[in-house]
Amino acid sequence: MTPPASIPLSSAAHPPGATQAQVAPSWARPLTSHEVIIETIGAVTTKTGLKVRAALDTDSYPKGIRITDKDMKTFEARHLQRHQFHGDRNYTICAKPTDHSNHPTRPNNSE
Repeated sequence: MTPPASIPLSSAAHPPGATQAQVAPSWARPLTSHEVIIETIGAVTTKTGLKVRAALDTDSYPKGIRITDKDMKTFEARHLQRHQFHGDRNYTICAKPTDHSNHPTRPNNSE
C-alpha cells in the first residue's frame, strides 16, 4: 500500500458558470452539514477500485502565517504540476519533488 504522503492530489475546478449539478450530478444531495459533506466525500469510489476516506479535522491552527513569494514559487516549482487547461485552477500537488519534463498535462513554456 502506498503511504498517504506520497499520493498526488489533483484539483480541478469546473468551468466558470457551470453548477455543481452539471459537473457532478450524482452529488445531488444538499451539503447541509459537516457530517453530510464527510459522508459524501467518503462515498466516492472509482472504476479501478479507489476508495476515499474522509474525516473532519476539528483541530485549531494558527492564523496569520505568511509564506513569502519566494517560498511559494519554490514550492510550486518542486511540487505543483499545472494542467494545460486552466492551469491557474487545475493542478496536481505531489508530495515528493517532481521532474516536470515529461508530465503530459504540463504546458510547455512556449505558450
